[in-house]
Formats: sequence, structure tokens, C-alpha cells
Amino acid sequence: MRGLDVTAAGLGGWVATVTAVTTGAGTSTTDVDPWDDVVGQDRAVEFLRQAAGPDAVHAWLFVGPRGSGKRAAARAFAGDLLALEPEAAGDTDGAARARALARAEQHADLTVVERVGASISAEQADEIVRRASRSAVEGKRKVLVLDEFHLIAPNVGPKLLKTIEEPPEGTFFVVLADELPRELVTIASRCVRVDFASLTPEVVADQLRAEGVDDERARQAAAFAGGDLDRARLLATDDRLAVRLAAWRDLPRRLDRSGHRAATAVDDLRAAIDDAEAPLRVRHEAEVAELDERIERYGQRGSGAADLDKRHKRETRRLRTDELRLGFAALAGVYRDELVVAADPTAALAGIEAVQRAAEALEFNPNEELLLLDLALRLPPLN
Repeated sequence: MRGLDVTAAGLGGWVATVTAVTTGAGTSTTDVDPWDDVVGQDRAVEFLRQAAGPDAVHAWLFVGPRGSGKRAAARAFAGDLLALEPEAAGDTDGAARARALARAEQHADLTVVERVGASISAEQADEIVRRASRSAVEGKRKVLVLDEFHLIAPNVGPKLLKTIEEPPEGTFFVVLADELPRELVTIASRCVRVDFASLTPEVVADQLRAEGVDDERARQAAAFAGGDLDRARLLATDDRLAVRLAAWRDLPRRLDRSGHRAATAVDDLRAAIDDAEAPLRVRHEAEVAELDERIERYGQRGSGAADLDKRHKRETRRLRTDELRLGFAALAGVYRDELVVAADPTAALAGIEAVQRAAEALEFNPNEELLLLDLALRLPPLN
């Protein structure tokens, strides 16, 4: 099957938060449309809703930047696919249950594959093939969501090609990628492609305001969220965001090119990043409680707790990287402001270059402390 491109109109977003089967207010998530989690992707949502019918195509590729709504759309799409059997049997409760569990990524016939190391390895590809060959647990359909497949290792794609092109009956693949690298081109040609656009700060801020966040905090969180609505939600609940931003902006005035001052400043910044984990820890605790409630209400595959723990660890690592990006953006702003007013632009330009170098180094998963020390020693002090 040749690939079909569907470009999503408008601006995209996602809600990565796992929502409880029941909320504190007593509202069941069976009353919530999972597609509401996909913000601003109206055309893509409409297309996917219509496509999730009895004759749905078996292979899909969702392409868009991080935070654009791909994974939320994959959950909602999987829920619609898995709800078809109970709906056909007139079991509306069963269909609602399928959508609710898929929305929480806890349905027995939904498998979300996430990379273990720096890339999707040959071993993971072999495991995907094995999982695709297994029978569904609850019905005749199963869905495999393959996350971050723009990071697939070289020569791994061919291992998956035949399975994705001709999967067992009732098996659906949803491949998620931030971009389309060369290693993914052949697999992409076997999939229906749906593109997700990036969120702008304005869209993020509008959504936060719609959820009750005050205007100033919504604008500040959106400005440093990098287009990721879930990240923006964390920042909007973080009472110490302004304090951390001030610490980063003050860094050039704390330095004197000595190792001692640099080390002291870095220790303070790392403590601030530790503090930034507090809202995420609160969310993680709530998700563990929600998982326990789902197990009691609906039953659960045995790996649910282990999968949740792994996801929490990944989210914590990602948060620290996001915090570094936030700090680098604040620092770059300081030196850009200095560039406007300084009689000699040398220091400002050197500062911007040092920040850019540190930001580029993040792609290689460096040691956090060493990265910050190197940056602090390179930054020109400002009086």
C-alpha cells in the first residue's frame, strides 16, 4: 500500500497526562471523549475518527514535533479501534471501557513500545514482531503504538517491514515520529501518514487559560514550554518557576571566571532543577493511585505497575532536560539584552555562543553537572 499524506490543519497539542477512570469529582472518564485530549488538530481528528471503522487500514504513521498531539491521538485512535467489537455486539459499557483503558494506555490489547536506549534497537524490533504475532487478549483486535520511531537505529527498519506491511489479521500499527529520517522512509511508504503541526505559545496559553490558569502564569508557562502542552501544564502549577528563571538570569552576575564561583552557582542551579521535579512527583503519585483504582475496577495486565514506573523515570529524565533548555533560553535572553545596550558586543556574543554550544550538547545526553560547569566557566561575567 502506498503512503497517503493527510496534513493536519491548524495548530497541534497533546495531553500526556494519564487520566483516572474516575476523578475526584466522581466523573467517569467513560463520559470523556479521548479525542478532546488532542488540542487544535481538528482536521487530523476528523480524519482519524472516520478512519477507525471496520475496514480501517492496518498501518499508520503520525508525524509531528514533540508535543504536537501524536501520542494522545494514538491513544484515542486505538480506543476507537478496540471499541468496535463491543459496539458491534451492542455492549456500550464495554466500548466505553475499551476507550477509557486505551486513553490510560492500560488496555490489554494496546501495546506502547518505547525505546530502551538511545535508539530503537534490533532487539526491540524482534520483540515487536513477536508481540504482533500473538493473539489479542480480549477480542480479535490489537494495536501496537511505536513511539519515537524517528530514533530507529540504522538497518533495523527491514526487520519490521514485512510485519508492518502484512501484519496478522486484526493487528494495527501506529508509528509515531517527530520527523521522517532515511531509516523510516520504507516503513512510511507502507503507512497512511497523518501530519501534526506544532503548538504555538499563543495556543498553549489559550488552552491553559481555558483550564483555569491565570493569564500571566499561562503566558509565562507557554513561553518556556517549547510548544509542549503537557510541559506547560507542569510549569503552570509550579509556584517556583519565576524563582528558577531569576536564578538562571542572574547567573552571569554571579560569575568571576573562578572555578569556585562557577561550582557554587552550578550547585544552586541543580538544586533548583531538583525542586522543579515537585509538580511531576505529585502527578506521578496520583497516577499510581489511579492505576490501583483501575486494577480494582476493570482488571489489569500484570505489567501495568512496572510500565508506569518506567514511564515515570523517563518523564523525570525528560523534565531535567527541559529544565536545562528553559534555563538556556533565559540565559540567552540575558546576553541578547546585553548585546542591545553594550558599547562592546564581544562579551554578549561570547555568552550567546556558549549557551548555544551547551544547548547543542544536550543532544548527546551529557553529564548534567559537567555540562553546567563547562557552561559556567565559558560564560562571560556581567556586572
